Amino acid sequence: MMRFFVVSLLLVVFQSGLISCNAAKHTVMASQKDGSTADTLIRDGFALVFVQQDTKFDTTVASRLQEVFFNVYPPLVAAFNPEAVRQVTLTIDTAYDGVAYAHDGRVVISQTWLEKKPGDVDVVTHEVMHIVQAYPSGSGPGWLVEGIADYVRYKYGIDNAGAGWSLPDVQNDHHYSQSYRITARFLDWIETNRKPGLVKVLDTAMRTRAYTDGIWEAETGLDLDGLWAVYTADFD
Repeated sequence: MMRFFVVSLLLVVFQSGLISCNAAKHTVMASQKDGSTADTLIRDGFALVFVQQDTKFDTTVASRLQEVFFNVYPPLVAAFNPEAVRQVTLTIDTAYDGVAYAHDGRVVISQTWLEKKPGDVDVVTHEVMHIVQAYPSGSGPGWLVEGIADYVRYKYGIDNAGAGWSLPDVQNDHHYSQSYRITARFLDWIETNRKPGLVKVLDTAMRTRAYTDGIWEAETGLDLDGLWAVYTADFD
């Protein structure tokens, strides 16, 4: 009986130690069969599995990407979707010829892109917002999905200036459906001038399959085309 009590007590102490440890950042590194490394970092209940396919990848850039994750992902989860996953895998991919993509708790960023644009660490901010969004298929227009992610990058980004990244000035050939920064600027104008909090309303509506084109007029008093007309007139 005494032995059982001691073992149980040690187990409780060990588990408490783990809980305490998880409150701070720590790393567990593992080598993969393909020669890459997987670094697991845990901080305040969030875990990042950081995979480097090229072990010689710039350590400064790697550290900055990790810091961006821990600085932006927890606040995004709290603000937009408390049910979002707590563990994210971020892979620096040597073969991917795009910029980055995210799906099902995973982010992939092109190493070639980061070698070309090492200051673009807030690509992480955009991509982890896609994980937070977690919209079911067909829940809303693709241009709005990307526009919200870039709006979030604009608002939550750590060093957009260092990447030379900003929202563009309004041009005659722009349209709200062009996605990314163009849509993000439109959303920021609506938030500032027509309906504060609209982005969160749209985000929730798409996650819950409640989005319709009528949501714009219901929330702002104008439909999409009407909003765009007022928006562009402001900059004529």
